[in-house]
Amino acid sequence: MFETLAVETAAPHVLLLRLNRPAASNALNTQMGRDLLAFFQHVPEGTRAIVLTGAGERAFCAGGDLKERNGMTDAQWQAQHEVFERAYWALMDCPLPIIAAVNGAAFGGGCEMALACDFAYAAESARFALTEVTLGIMPGAGGTQNLPRAAGSRRAKEIIFTGLPFSAAEALEWGVVNRVLPAAELLPAALATAARIAANAPLAIRQAKTSIRFGAETDLHSALRLEVEAYNRLVPTEDRREGVAAFNEKRAPRFQGR
Repeated sequence: MFETLAVETAAPHVLLLRLNRPAASNALNTQMGRDLLAFFQHVPEGTRAIVLTGAGERAFCAGGDLKERNGMTDAQWQAQHEVFERAYWALMDCPLPIIAAVNGAAFGGGCEMALACDFAYAAESARFALTEVTLGIMPGAGGTQNLPRAAGSRRAKEIIFTGLPFSAAEALEWGVVNRVLPAAELLPAALATAARIAANAPLAIRQAKTSIRFGAETDLHSALRLEVEAYNRLVPTEDRREGVAAFNEKRAPRFQGR
């Protein structure tokens, strides 16, 4: 049980994780940081894919809760930010696929949260921004690293230096999100993709995610060797044998993650 998150099983092996402070536009407060850290450090066993969205219709996440931050000392601010850092890093380190379903405003830390996921779908009405420089700070939960990797450094500099919001259509054009959908279709589409992922071999998905993530951070020659190492770990698995058997027997595979 979490104070600021709502978790439900949406389909076999698929969890729906909602940021659950709708009255505060799902703003990120200290407790939400603690809850996110606890969730991603102990994802329930049997989970194969996660969809992350915001409760309510207005916001995915409005960023850091400035009402809570008002009056904080420097030490208190830094201590809180350390909680956020650990939570976001746990999200990015999660070996499972995480899809952001951005149902509304994703500003500041909310935009960074969507960027920290493996990929994102957005409602047509969603808005994005990294507004930190307008408050005397800068993105500090992966924004200066994940946005350039998604949209390119020149676009990321424009977004971060101006602090201006951008639309879901622009997010799609710039590679920040994968799909833009009518609001009513957003969550069903994200859950359908998660269910499709969850039906595939879970060990293969994990190894592919590892290869993509760490391969992107090194030179091509080293990345190719990393890919082969990840591939070879799948050869002796029961899932590999089941996949081949199911293909030859013309049936759906029953992957067990072994």
